[in-house]
Amino acid sequence: MLAHLAIISASLLAAPLAIAAPAAAVHHHDRRDAVTVVQYVDSNGNPISSGSGAATSSAAAPSSSAAPSSSSSSAPSSSSSSSSGSSSSGSFQDGTIKCSDFPSGNGVVELSWVGLGGWASVMAQDGSTSQTCQDGFFCSYACEPGMSKTQWPSNQPSDGRSVGGLECRNGYLYRSNQNSNNLCEQGTGSANAVNNKDSQIAMCRTDYPGSENMVIPTVVGANSQQPVSVVDEDSYYTWGGKKTSSQYYVNNAGVSQEDGCVWGTDGSGVGNWAPVVLGAGHTNGNTYLSIIPNPNNKTPPNFNVKIEATDGSSVNGQCSYENGQYTGSGSDGCTVTVTSGSANFVFY
Repeated sequence: MLAHLAIISASLLAAPLAIAAPAAAVHHHDRRDAVTVVQYVDSNGNPISSGSGAATSSAAAPSSSAAPSSSSSSAPSSSSSSSSGSSSSGSFQDGTIKCSDFPSGNGVVELSWVGLGGWASVMAQDGSTSQTCQDGFFCSYACEPGMSKTQWPSNQPSDGRSVGGLECRNGYLYRSNQNSNNLCEQGTGSANAVNNKDSQIAMCRTDYPGSENMVIPTVVGANSQQPVSVVDEDSYYTWGGKKTSSQYYVNNAGVSQEDGCVWGTDGSGVGNWAPVVLGAGHTNGNTYLSIIPNPNNKTPPNFNVKIEATDGSSVNGQCSYENGQYTGSGSDGCTVTVTSGSANFVFY
């Protein structure tokens, strides 16, 4: 039987871990006091080791059990996308674009509604933020659907926060990860979002590493589809030495990216108050896809969603959220393992 998800919430100041009800990752603007951890367990709630056939890393959120000391993070290899101010090969050229200019193009997407000059977030190592990209700050950016940013410094804050993006230095933009010449990279291509509804659905990925605000859009038009960014956890950003993956807050059908891909307010039903959270990651040759409850919003969405294998693909397990009930227990969320090929998140 496919393992289901359990969420472990561990204070950064306390050593013991306790099993808690499944929940989406904690997101906020300040230093995180707690880390939400995803772990696979069997039907009796016992943790499953890697030898049992289920991955021990998260398919939906960063994994950790304590505060990392100045954490280092793995750097992805160079890929096929970059920004304006690039050479003919598409690689980003350090020190050629002013921090006051947003580097659109080659996969990089401007977020005009966020109010930060197109950036997803602007943060410094000490936790301070800015409304503009300026010296001493890391300016995080969004990539097109199916892609992920490649830039973050290897030296991360020691208090559990993360920073990512291009570094502004002496008025110009520089790569914070010199191991990648391109600003965006393709994911594994092992998942898509298929919208069978008559209204668009705004899926809002968290800005991570970075502010963790859910501002990075994948808008799936009515009766259409878009790729989901499934990161290769074995080579992507690590938090405290733990693998991380993609996470999306999914708004009700009909909500625009401008209204939905924001930090929401209590009871708004959008952003971090959206009714559904999706997780996607790839590790050790398998893709793990999840549908997860959002503890901020207990109201069912105006759609159903299920995970289905594409033709010729192999998927272990079943996962759906239909009429307010998840596959299995009805409230805990669910995960499938894609062992070959790909699968779709199908909205209907």
